[in-house]
Amino acid sequence: MSKYVDPTKNQFGAFMKMPDSGPIWMLNLIRLRKTANYEDEREASGADAYKDYARASEPFFKGVGGKIVWSGAPQAVLIGPDDEEWHLAFVAEYPSAAAFGEMVKNPGYQAIVHHRQAAVKDSRLIRIAPGSSGNLFG
Repeated sequence: MSKYVDPTKNQFGAFMKMPDSGPIWMLNLIRLRKTANYEDEREASGADAYKDYARASEPFFKGVGGKIVWSGAPQAVLIGPDDEEWHLAFVAEYPSAAAFGEMVKNPGYQAIVHHRQAAVKDSRLIRIAPGSSGNLFG
């Protein structure tokens, strides 16, 4: 069963009401299904369905000024539940929260988001204020 795939209306509403004075980063942690769960029962792996989502969403993502600022391949959870695993981890940058909202509300994007919904078993999407790198934690 899926856990967290899409934001609730309350979560999205609260996100859009936050101050929006510049770029935002969105930390994405994705756990894929072994077999995609398409409503039309087409057969695909979760990884293939997510690749379809990535290709189909690219014009909408780049169209609002989005870019990937970091990505990595999760290998192990050192602190957290023993059964927790993530298949994909990346940080997407948007010029603003409004740009993110514009993307997800776009009818063209809404027409292809079913690939993500079919692919993802669980996820986390966390808004982050961009910071600077340095030599110390925090």
